[in-house]
Amino acid sequence: MAKKIVPSLKPIEEILSVWDVLTPDERRFVRSNYTVQHFKKNEMIHCEGDRPTHIMILASGKLKVYKDGIGSRSQIIRMLKPGEHFSYRAVIANDVYSTNVTAFEASSVYMIKADIFISILRNNNAFCYRFLEELSTDLAASDARTINLTQKHIRGRLAEAILQMHKKYGVEEDGATISMYLSRDDLASLSNMTTSNAIRTLANFVLEHVIAMDGRKLKIIDIERLKRISKMG
Repeated sequence: MAKKIVPSLKPIEEILSVWDVLTPDERRFVRSNYTVQHFKKNEMIHCEGDRPTHIMILASGKLKVYKDGIGSRSQIIRMLKPGEHFSYRAVIANDVYSTNVTAFEASSVYMIKADIFISILRNNNAFCYRFLEELSTDLAASDARTINLTQKHIRGRLAEAILQMHKKYGVEEDGATISMYLSRDDLASLSNMTTSNAIRTLANFVLEHVIAMDGRKLKIIDIERLKRISKMG
């Protein structure tokens, strides 16, 4: 069940990236009509085929967006970090969800009812334009990812996935260890390859001193070479 906001979470106005284009009345309306849900690691947030009831903004934690494929294999479409919206495409299109979303780690999500979102979208041109920009950005990223996954070889795909993690989640205090721990299965899914190929390619990157591994921690040793591998495909 939805829970009230807890002190450890940022206020919704610090998370909702379009807050600055809302009118004072709209801000008050959103502030008094949102809820927060908390999810455990690996807990499902929504399933492909479900009918949306809210748009969602990740408040804390990390999420993966994915589709189930043939033979129980899943394909990670993208990863989400705090402040990012999700589920809004299905709400705008009055459609069911086309993907699944699951928590990589314990996560909290702001929930805004679909009818509230649609009402503001229809009456606030600046707000509507922001979501057009976001949809356009997502479409461009999806097109680029399709090329990466279908035309690059295994090494290029894995290098690209590591660079995506680096860009999305940043690094720890050492300036090199990525602040995101993926299982080998998830890293393979993100790179569109088998787990055995992902493990073998990671081992080769370690031998080539491109990365270092410590359990699930991944440290980038030579980011310029990793970028060259990604570009070479």
